[in-house]
Amino acid sequence: MNRYEQAIEQLHTILDWVRFAASEFERNELYFGHGTDNPWDEAMLLVTASLHMPFDISKEQALCRLISDEKHILAQRIERRVNERIPVAYLINQAWFAGLPFYVDDRVLVPRSPLAEVIHQYLPSWFEGRSVDRLLDLCCGSGCIGIAALQAFPDAQVDLADLSRDALDVAEINIDRHNLWHQVAAIESDLFEALAPGYDLILANPPYVDAEDLADMPAEYHHEPEMGLGSGVDGLDITRRILTEAAKYLNDEGVLVVEVGNSWIHMEEAFPGIPFQWLTFEQGGDGVFVFKKEELQQYFAEN
Repeated sequence: MNRYEQAIEQLHTILDWVRFAASEFERNELYFGHGTDNPWDEAMLLVTASLHMPFDISKEQALCRLISDEKHILAQRIERRVNERIPVAYLINQAWFAGLPFYVDDRVLVPRSPLAEVIHQYLPSWFEGRSVDRLLDLCCGSGCIGIAALQAFPDAQVDLADLSRDALDVAEINIDRHNLWHQVAAIESDLFEALAPGYDLILANPPYVDAEDLADMPAEYHHEPEMGLGSGVDGLDITRRILTEAAKYLNDEGVLVVEVGNSWIHMEEAFPGIPFQWLTFEQGGDGVFVFKKEELQQYFAEN
């Protein structure tokens, strides 16, 4: 009888299973970076979500006893998290972004972008007194960024664009779950190729991991689609294209926001004459810059 079979026999309450999972995660030195940053929160997320319960369960709920089927589900998922290093979000098919739940699986990256804070903290002040009628989530993956941006601009029409048909299939699940077919569209496009000009705001979270970092990533990241992570030797192959093409798709006074993560260092090396405006975040994260259309025209427009 292995550890997980023993757990099914010996563990009875929700709290028992959270403690067991946290111990297993700590003992096996898992990497946490897809929604939590420590073994206890990771265990709590896996257990409560698997039981269709809220993360912040009460003390009374934590002492509830589980039935056999529930124990088997938890044992299987804890074992897979440990042995296969699968991120919890893929095991429970859910991730939270900017306060909203989204369906995810291994066709898309697990949402973890500081653009959530951009949506809540920056966008309202940037566009104060101006409407955002059309909004683009470029390299959309699950569609979480574009859908979450509707919290700031509830009347906007949103395009979710991605080259991956698999990713768009997931984005369409989220459009349906949030009942947004009337104002959100998923479009298969190689960056701007299949899109029409006229956006007031473009939010882009393109692949930006450089070759060295991609090779050194923890095992958990290798469950994510490499197409959504890597972008050439310096991580900027796709970002360069976005910068040179975006102005043509923005309205006057339109704004482009791009996340490049740790590749911000390569950005400054590649464009030494450009005064990048890097945003700061209270909740962690870096490597997000913003340009107005006229700035893009000045620095990046093709001659």
